[in-house]
Amino acid sequence: MAKTRLFITGGSGMVGQNIKEHKLADLYEIIAPNKKELDISDFAATKNYIIKTKPDVVIHAAGRVGGIQANIANPVDFLIKNVDLGRNLIMAARETGIDKLINIACSCIYPRNSINPLKENMLLEGELEPSNEGFALSKLFAIRLCDYINRENKQAGLKINYKTLISCNVYGRHDKFDPQSSHLIPAIIHKLHLAKTTLPPQDVVIWGNGSARREFMYAGDLAGAILQAVEQYDQIPNLMNIGFGRDYSINNYYESVAKVVGWHGGFVHDLTKPVGMQKKILDINNQRVWGWAPETSLIEGIETAYKFYLNEFSK
Repeated sequence: MAKTRLFITGGSGMVGQNIKEHKLADLYEIIAPNKKELDISDFAATKNYIIKTKPDVVIHAAGRVGGIQANIANPVDFLIKNVDLGRNLIMAARETGIDKLINIACSCIYPRNSINPLKENMLLEGELEPSNEGFALSKLFAIRLCDYINRENKQAGLKINYKTLISCNVYGRHDKFDPQSSHLIPAIIHKLHLAKTTLPPQDVVIWGNGSARREFMYAGDLAGAILQAVEQYDQIPNLMNIGFGRDYSINNYYESVAKVVGWHGGFVHDLTKPVGMQKKILDINNQRVWGWAPETSLIEGIETAYKFYLNEFSK
C-alpha cells in the first residue's frame, strides 16, 4: 500500500524539520523542498511543482517569522512576503485539484483586547497587536482565503476542503536563536548562555516588568498534532486552536531557562521596551474534544532546545 504523500512548505524551518524528525514521519512519503529547490513566492513554479509531485495533502508551514524586535523593524516584509507565500501555495493547491490542505497559523492573529482564553470565533473582532500586525494580517488573509475556497467548493459540490490549525507559540529544535529574529524562549536561551560564559558576569535584561504571560509548546508536539490531523482530517473542524493548555509569565520563562542553562546571576527589567499583549492563551476545547494533547513538559522542551543550541550554535 502506497504511503500518503505530504508536501510541506517551509521544510527547512522549525515546524517542517520537526515534522520530518517526528516518530510518525516514516509512515508518510514527505516532500519538503528547501527554498533553492522551490521558491513558493513564484506562483507558476509552485503550481508546476504540485502537478509534478502529486501530493495527497499539502501542509503550509513556510513563512517569514520572528520575535517582537524583528516584527517592529520589518513590517513590510512580514506582511507582503507572508501574503505572497500563502496566496501562491493555497491558490496553486486549488488550481491543481488538491483536496486536503492544512494551513498553519499562530495565536498572534487574535485581537489584542480579546478576553482570554482565545476562542476561534474571536478572529477579526478587534484591533490587532501593533507590534506584529503585519504578520497577523498575512495569516488572517490565508485563513480567509481557505474559508472562501471551501465556501465556493461546497456550493459547487466539490470535495476540496482546507483546514487551519492556529498554534500557540512554539520553540525547540531547529529554532532561531539570533536575537534579531528569535522568539522569546530561544532568545532567553541565547542570552543566558552568553551570560553564563562571559566574564565578568553581568545581569540579564528582561524587556518590561516580566509579568506578561505567554503560552509556549514544544515544536515536536505541534508536529505530532499536524500528523494526527492528516490521519484524522475529516474529524477536525476547519479552524482549530492547538495549544499547550497553560501559560507562564515572562519572568517564569527566564527562571525555567536559567535552571536548565545553569545561570545563577541576576536579572534587571527594562521598562522602556515593548512587551506586546499582556496575556495570550488559547482556548483548546476543540483540541480536547478531538482527543489530542502535547506530550512535552516545559522543562523537557527547554532541555532539548538547549542541547540543540549547544550542538549547533555555541561551537
